Amino acid sequence: MMTEFDVSQRWARREDLALLTDYYQLTMMGGYWKTGRNDLTACFNYTFRELPPHNGFAITAGLEQLLEIIERLRFTPQDLHYLSRLGTFDDAFLDYLREFRLTCTIEAAPEGTVVFPHEPILQVEGPLIETQLLETAVLNTLNYQTLIATKAARIRLACEDDNLVEFGLRRAHGPDGALSGSRAAYIGGSNSTSNMLAGKAFGIPVQGTHAHSWVMSFENELDAFRAYAACYQEPILLVDTYDTLTSGLPNAVTLFNELRAAGRTVRPAVRLDSGDLARLSKAAHRMFTEAGFEDPLIVASNELDEDLIADLKRQGAPINSWGVGTHLITSSDHPAMGGVYKLVAVRENGGAWVPRIKLSSNPAKMTDPGRKRVVRYYDGAGRPLADLIRLADEAPDRIDPGQPAKPVPFAERHDLSFLRAVWDAACCEDLLHPVMQDGKRVGMSPTLDEIRERARAQVAALPEELRRLRNPEIYAVGLSPQLAAEKVRLVRQAPGVLASGPAA
Repeated sequence: MMTEFDVSQRWARREDLALLTDYYQLTMMGGYWKTGRNDLTACFNYTFRELPPHNGFAITAGLEQLLEIIERLRFTPQDLHYLSRLGTFDDAFLDYLREFRLTCTIEAAPEGTVVFPHEPILQVEGPLIETQLLETAVLNTLNYQTLIATKAARIRLACEDDNLVEFGLRRAHGPDGALSGSRAAYIGGSNSTSNMLAGKAFGIPVQGTHAHSWVMSFENELDAFRAYAACYQEPILLVDTYDTLTSGLPNAVTLFNELRAAGRTVRPAVRLDSGDLARLSKAAHRMFTEAGFEDPLIVASNELDEDLIADLKRQGAPINSWGVGTHLITSSDHPAMGGVYKLVAVRENGGAWVPRIKLSSNPAKMTDPGRKRVVRYYDGAGRPLADLIRLADEAPDRIDPGQPAKPVPFAERHDLSFLRAVWDAACCEDLLHPVMQDGKRVGMSPTLDEIRERARAQVAALPEELRRLRNPEIYAVGLSPQLAAEKVRLVRQAPGVLASGPAA
């Protein structure tokens, strides 16, 4: 019998996850199969509706894990036995699931890409019964990692060039929240993690100090520091077990003086985990420099977030390494990304694609119909200016180097600054790239460090107005005239729309 440990280990490897889905996905699949609609070809888009508060951008993450799930997805004999016991599904449908394999084609923005609300980040095409099943996996995988990568990028902006350690394991939402969160935080900008399993699984550098219990297990603090330094070549000492100013810091200075006298070349390093971090860090820096140590490493932790870090920097705190846990791994100020996965087009028997739209009294929940491309425009320095969502069969953009782009009229989500941005563009690129064809990956997967570097470079290329921690500029994302016209057409022909008045 499979244990909970077995399940968690398989989840860590992204294996046997066919039942990591919502009940209604399987009931819909069974319904499609019964009504003969399982082979209807469908196209779904993954988008999100809004950024976390005060954010000017988001960073995509989680795609590699999603592709692993898709490649390995199988209904095991144990899965089928469980489903049969529910009494909901026909034996013939369960027999169909026994040989079920995903054959979808997927385009996506590469991990580490800067993205914005309403634009497709992932586009899935394939048999309706397959594309429907992927909804929960897509949302579960991409929503969380994108959220944490975005939070980490924001904290990285506050830290500037300082070292950033992700300390979130003990406050994460379960084992996978910790594992996926450490990966996403590294993409977003952390330098290392305290999570050893994430270090093993993903090659993320690991870093840490010691706990208060280490100090408390000795008769006195100085003996604890001496013992720790005897065990490890580059000790970082936690100095607030008793009193930071009268005990911890003086004992740390004594220890590093002893090491220097013994001929050990060690950079003095302490961690502050409580109290007034600005005042204590200034005291630590003063004590070490007065003792002849020019560049002490001062690590701060204790419920840090980007706002507190930015405030400590404004106060001149000489902290040069930050350990951020709870507020990073849980994205405490915005704990869920509102990503959605919606049907946008269908095709029967190899015919033409027919667009689909979801209407709502809430305009933010209305979808953009049809298979799409997302085009990003850049200025001559490589800074993004605006994104344009186009229908997949629209003519591609052609911008000659050194020549301005042609201005594009917009029927929705546009303003004068958008038109100027496109007019001034020096080049453009499609954001969605093929990542899976007929259920098989396309090309080589990037390394985690390559993904992280992509995120770093993309954030660095953003205008400063988009990187502000408060009241950032709103990036321009618009619909092409053809897509906007198609959306208006579908709104006008929807049942009940004309009866209630003209479409807006």
